[in-house]
Amino acid sequence: MSPLLITVIVLALAFDFLNGIHDSSNIVATMISSRALSPRVALSMTAAAEFLGPFIFGVAVANTIGHEVVIAEAISIQVLLAAIISAILWNLLTWYLGFPSSSSHAMIGGFIGAVVMGASWQAIKFAGLLKILIALFTSPIIGFIFGFIILRIIFLLAWDATPRINSWFKRSQIVTALALALSHGANDAQKTMGIITLALVIGGYLKVFAVPTWVILLCAGMIALGTAVGGWKLIRTLGGKFYKIRPVHGLAAQLTSAAVILGASLVGGPVSTTQVVSSGIMGVGAAERMNKVRWGVAQEIATAWLLTIPATALVGAGIYWVIMRFVF
Repeated sequence: MSPLLITVIVLALAFDFLNGIHDSSNIVATMISSRALSPRVALSMTAAAEFLGPFIFGVAVANTIGHEVVIAEAISIQVLLAAIISAILWNLLTWYLGFPSSSSHAMIGGFIGAVVMGASWQAIKFAGLLKILIALFTSPIIGFIFGFIILRIIFLLAWDATPRINSWFKRSQIVTALALALSHGANDAQKTMGIITLALVIGGYLKVFAVPTWVILLCAGMIALGTAVGGWKLIRTLGGKFYKIRPVHGLAAQLTSAAVILGASLVGGPVSTTQVVSSGIMGVGAAERMNKVRWGVAQEIATAWLLTIPATALVGAGIYWVIMRFVF
């Protein structure tokens, strides 16, 4: 392999690792905050499930990212390099600030900006791009609605239960957290798989877009490793700043997020785990009492969501210009 292609693969895996750190908070925050499991046990269990996700549920999302968004013959390795660097820089910034922004948005934004700068809009397959944008922007709305409905159903079913039911809610979170971790691994790790496989096609190492097994192993392993490390600033943001999370909230939020993310993974829709989990937590809180949710925090996070794609698109375009002007 050429040094440039190796650089792209290494940076893509670094992004995958940061994605695991960034998004581990989404999966374990409610479980830790409701004291269902200790932080280290929760993260270790989640990391193992993350690794297995792509092998159980397939690579439909990877095909969407790498095969349905751009014309491979029209872009270069330098475009992918710029896109990945842009996404990594945004993840590092939001991780440092403690903002649970979307790694998916960061990758898509950087990808679009670099592709447009390097090969113009003609390299974009708009049907595939529309599929991604619909998945990204409708999933948090669906997450909020599902969270609202699921908590109401739980309250209806447990209306005459004793306080001991909280123990059941805590134990049940082990199952829902595993389902959420599997769905996250099946969705988020595949975005990096798509980028690496696309790089292999562009570099001439693959004749057709088909994700190699070694790529699946590496990407699943890196996101699992990042998850095991954990992003504690983000865990605190999601686990306590919206409202005080009790076991019933954790169960409802995890069940909501797992259903939405797994459904998207099976149809090849790349969604933001951060968005889905955050909106699910807000929907659960609103179902109990509208003023329970600290909407100011939700507004800050929503602003980060809206800024991510345009910001990383500009950064991706700028990095591509710098690479071509001063490096190649």
